[in-house]
Amino acid sequence: MIRYSLRCDSDHDFESWFRDSQAFDDQSLAGLVSCPICGSVSVSKSLMAPSVVTSRRKSTDMVPAPTVEPTASVDTAPVALLDEKAQKLRALMREFRDHVVKNSQDVGQAFPEEARKMHEGAIEQRAIRGEASPEDVRALIEDGIDIMPLPNLPDDRN
Repeated sequence: MIRYSLRCDSDHDFESWFRDSQAFDDQSLAGLVSCPICGSVSVSKSLMAPSVVTSRRKSTDMVPAPTVEPTASVDTAPVALLDEKAQKLRALMREFRDHVVKNSQDVGQAFPEEARKMHEGAIEQRAIRGEASPEDVRALIEDGIDIMPLPNLPDDRN
């Protein structure tokens, strides 16, 4: 497992664990990695520095590079957690998610199989939602099956 320091397009920093570098790339490409602060799926790896293994510490994970403290010339006034634009975006994402949930059938873990059957014409087309592993997501996308992750907002996890 690898711990990455991540940053979204709104400059929010957070960490997450991945099986390997390819797992991050695959999940990010599929829109499965999102910022826990704003919900953005435009996420990239931050600068990392490998930890040094010593006799006292047996670790192969990565640690974030040290951050530079702001100088006096940098505005360090407190800011709201979410500005008005971010609040509106979050409200739109929540409205979109609620619409999809109300107008689709939850097929749970059967999502990959149901999506594939519909794509192949074996069953009637309908709006479905459910769960899929990163491997299933990759296979569906590679087979040209249109899927889209539902945004999970930070409030949804509390």
